[in-house]
Amino acid sequence: MPGGGSVSYRMARRSVLDSLRRGTVGRAEVCDAHPELIRAAVHQGQPVDEPCPLCGGKMCHVAYVFGPRLPAHGRCVKDDAEVQKIRDRAGDFTMYVVEVCPSCRWHHLHSAEVL
Repeated sequence: MPGGGSVSYRMARRSVLDSLRRGTVGRAEVCDAHPELIRAAVHQGQPVDEPCPLCGGKMCHVAYVFGPRLPAHGRCVKDDAEVQKIRDRAGDFTMYVVEVCPSCRWHHLHSAEVL
């Protein structure tokens, strides 16, 4: 994403869900969110209106920012104010948003954006 922009992973999500429906991918393979991701979803995730495609539970978005002077594992950001503070810093930063269902542990990369 040189020069800014964003990427949506909606088509990849649809492909995973189609594979699950066809039985070529097992539910355990797509409902395997790491405990830290579940914890971040519960405590810092932003609720979304769309229900989980697998269990119908409440999903949320968890955003991580990577870039200079941030931890190697990225920084989990809770809201737009935190994102804006990072945008105001010098350097190239990329934000990844993951959709997560804490109920069934479904997770999928939702989008990526150069800040």
